Amino acid sequence: MPISIEELAKKLGVKFENIDLFMEALTHRSYLNEHRGERLDHNERLEFLGDAVLELVVTDYLFNNFKNPEGELTSWRSALVNGEMLAEIGEELEINDYLRMSKGEAKDTGRARKYLIANAMEAIIGSIYLDQGYEAARKFIEENIIIRLKEVLEKNLFMDPKSYFQEKAQEESKITPSYRLIKEWGPDHDKHFLIGVYLGEELVAEGEGVSKQEAQREAAQKGLEEKGWA
Repeated sequence: MPISIEELAKKLGVKFENIDLFMEALTHRSYLNEHRGERLDHNERLEFLGDAVLELVVTDYLFNNFKNPEGELTSWRSALVNGEMLAEIGEELEINDYLRMSKGEAKDTGRARKYLIANAMEAIIGSIYLDQGYEAARKFIEENIIIRLKEVLEKNLFMDPKSYFQEKAQEESKITPSYRLIKEWGPDHDKHFLIGVYLGEELVAEGEGVSKQEAQREAAQKGLEEKGWA
């Protein structure tokens, strides 16, 4: 049985003065469509704020702890703050069990759900920042996100899969890969794309994302795994 929203906050190491901020961080805009009398807003403004706080904290940490060139630090930061990493961390923290969304959204447990979890993670950071200040937000980010830096470096998760796939494809097959749109669906504010990565006419793998770039990256990553180049 899920614990209460207050207990979830406690589990995350945060004691909110205004628990409504935390609740709002977990509220998707679709929830409001089915609950017209809801007094809280959806989480998109908090997500906007949290995204900026997250990037600042991670940038500050990397700048002060590593002497590497700017390009390398940028790649490391991207690997820590991208949607897939945030969704994975959010799932481990069991954020998924507390997302407030429409019944339709609740039925989707695939890529779209991961996107909602990643957005909620940023919104939660925004809510912590508003309620507890920068230091509390920094502590949450260091304990739950920056802690993954060792894994990022050990597994080379900071390497762009598209660039790496192209490098390996040219090395192994003497072919430059191409990406083709297979399918797209959803309204303008919630588009989804399915894209294939090809070597010549061979479809190596497919990737899905909320942008063409994200779908291409996933296709490249799956292509690396399919070819045994990962």
